[in-house]
Amino acid sequence: MTSTPDLGPAARRMAALLADVRDSQLTGPTPNGGMPLGALIDHVDGLVLAFTWAAAKDFPEGPSQPPTADAARLAPGWRTRIPERLDALTAAWRSPEAWQGMTQAGGVDLPGDQAGFVAMNELVVHGWDVSRAIGRSYDAGADEIEACLGFVAPAVEQSGGQGVPGLFGPAVEVGDDASALDRLLALTGRDPSWTAERG
Repeated sequence: MTSTPDLGPAARRMAALLADVRDSQLTGPTPNGGMPLGALIDHVDGLVLAFTWAAAKDFPEGPSQPPTADAARLAPGWRTRIPERLDALTAAWRSPEAWQGMTQAGGVDLPGDQAGFVAMNELVVHGWDVSRAIGRSYDAGADEIEACLGFVAPAVEQSGGQGVPGLFGPAVEVGDDASALDRLLALTGRDPSWTAERG
């Protein structure tokens, strides 16, 4: 992880997917442990804001909390608000200062560069979650996947494949011929073959 990735493509892809979500799909399952789609979108809403603050190192008053994952907390106007927040996130992480020094996200202190890679991974993996939940294809760039693998693989290896609390669950086995995206998904505890129909 020597260069700093551009979060823009993953953020734009997420915004496009969210624009395709129908209200009737909000109660359906996602590959993220079966979490309802509405709860996942609430989580995305909060994490985008949290990692924008992390990039700017400018936080609201009070203790930092992990983003929620509760469909009941998904406030009206999310279809407009989240894309705007995704644009702000992208702009914040284009500043070289965002990747330097220490920062905080979800109540955890961590180096700025690590926070940037966590943000990228959240966008890519949760983007795939949303795409599968609504039956859309998902085509992340090779550079994005490589950046995420560079962050995820060492963390999973350190955990012995048992997952990282607050980030992802125990790794899933995939074949030697699995694509880079499928390997990333499996490392984060997801079944790359998951579909909404199978749940």
